[in-house]
Amino acid sequence: MRGQGLREFAGLRSDEERLDPFELAKYARLLVVPFEDIEQSLSEETVRELLGSSKDKWSGGAASRILPNGYKLIILNPTHPRNRHMATLMEEISHVFLGHKPSRLAIERRDRHGNLIARDYNAAIEEEAYATGAAALVPYSGLKKMIARGKTAGEMARHYGVSRALIEYRIKISRLWPAYSESIFPSKI
Repeated sequence: MRGQGLREFAGLRSDEERLDPFELAKYARLLVVPFEDIEQSLSEETVRELLGSSKDKWSGGAASRILPNGYKLIILNPTHPRNRHMATLMEEISHVFLGHKPSRLAIERRDRHGNLIARDYNAAIEEEAYATGAAALVPYSGLKKMIARGKTAGEMARHYGVSRALIEYRIKISRLWPAYSESIFPSKI
């Protein structure tokens, strides 16, 4: 329901219309800034870490401080494709619209494998924001119609501008996997 509410807020009239989180971000008072615009203010070591060995460990992030104009700065991982940016940004928008208190990731230490250990991360809040954002990007009714027409996950992903993984997540979480499997691989009787 909350995902549908975000779609209505964005002015979408059809459950098959593509939602553009980059347009919706301004209503959430989020300023999406290209990584290149902040790169020069980071140390070379930080840039190497973010774009090198840790590039698959982060999708995006919001600055902890509000800008003077009331907006919050959002940076998306430039090594990820646009379809992943859609989900990441929609998750950040969902946090705002759901009224979540921002999580604060603070590096405490590294574990014995060299992975960063962070604190103040609320998995339930993150899952709620991701699920809401995913539902806004790929609404149940549109998904159900496309499955009935025999569309593949790849076709639906291209239609909505999201990743195939997000489509498959929505199919599973919406309990449409049996219908999807039957539409793609019909049983021979």
